[in-house]
Amino acid sequence: MKYENAKELLPEALLKEVQKYAGGKLLYIPVENETKSWGEASGYRQKLLKRNVMISNRYKSGATLSELAEEYFLSLDSIKKIVYGKKEKNLLFEPTVESAVCYANAGLLEEWLTLYYKAFRNNEKISFDEVICCGVMKVPLRLIEECMDRSTNVECYDDNPLEPLLITYRDGKFEVSCQQELYNVLKQKKTNAYPSLLMVQKEEYKQFERQFGRYFISVFLFQNNSSETEVLDIPP
Repeated sequence: MKYENAKELLPEALLKEVQKYAGGKLLYIPVENETKSWGEASGYRQKLLKRNVMISNRYKSGATLSELAEEYFLSLDSIKKIVYGKKEKNLLFEPTVESAVCYANAGLLEEWLTLYYKAFRNNEKISFDEVICCGVMKVPLRLIEECMDRSTNVECYDDNPLEPLLITYRDGKFEVSCQQELYNVLKQKKTNAYPSLLMVQKEEYKQFERQFGRYFISVFLFQNNSSETEVLDIPP
């Protein structure tokens, strides 16, 4: 993703005011007259929350995790997070790994993707009738079909805060769904594996599970007992 430098867009006086409150942070600036939050405007969050309640109730009534995964077209890991995971608590959308993991833990990863496409991909839409969101995982970049452009300037790319790479498994291949620039930078830096949001075409999910089901490491959050602060843990 290519970010705009506020120094080049804002008047100096306004820039100084913004720096007081959000220096070094990534901001989403809504368009004028945007009164509703993304979730309210689309109604998508409410649909997902209702779905998650139904899944939890079906599980309590005796349905197995595998049955629920097949019935709702979700990965087994997603079903487990809905049934066993933390409930929604003041989720904040940001284009970061940490934000995506928080949404995933609440069973709302599809909403994170919807918000990401709306805010950073010119309002592109993604159809969840066609793909299964497998979660945020550390994916070896060597698995991705080579599509690197070596002309990307690594020094001009700011990858902090950490943004997940969106990867789709389609026709037996791993492909970068968008974010070509981020992928190019990672390859030039010789990055071995990177936190990615992995999506699999539904008709290929069983094949994917057989071949790669135990291959990837999930990215997760844990509590730091000394300060009770959530820290991002990315296994090697």
